[in-house]
Amino acid sequence: MTHARWIRIALGYLTLQSITLGVWATLAPRNFYDSFPGAGRAWISVDGPYNEHLVRDVGALNLALTLVLVWAIVRLSREVVLVASAASIAWGVPHLLYHLTATDGLETSDIVASLGGLALFAALPFVVIVVARNHLTD
Repeated sequence: MTHARWIRIALGYLTLQSITLGVWATLAPRNFYDSFPGAGRAWISVDGPYNEHLVRDVGALNLALTLVLVWAIVRLSREVVLVASAASIAWGVPHLLYHLTATDGLETSDIVASLGGLALFAALPFVVIVVARNHLTD
């Protein structure tokens, strides 16, 4: 597999996560709050009272991140990939750090699944940056 293809796949994963959160939280904020991640689980509602404004803002910010990630996938220039990865880090690392300390109300399996997904989202952009810096040009 080429480095470019690997970068596109990694950015595609980040995009899929961001667009899923973005569309769901923006268009159906109450359902997102009550039902995320789905399959009968509820990870957000255990963390405090519902706030439509906050949920919609999180959704819209994820849609903005999606736009940056899609641009990076299409252009695949070093500069755009680095910016998209940095934006993902700016969202993913604080999000992970919060959830490392806020696990009350979640079952062990939910904690493992949640933190695993958040850790992957936070770590993957660092790997993309290393690969992009070494193998992409502008």
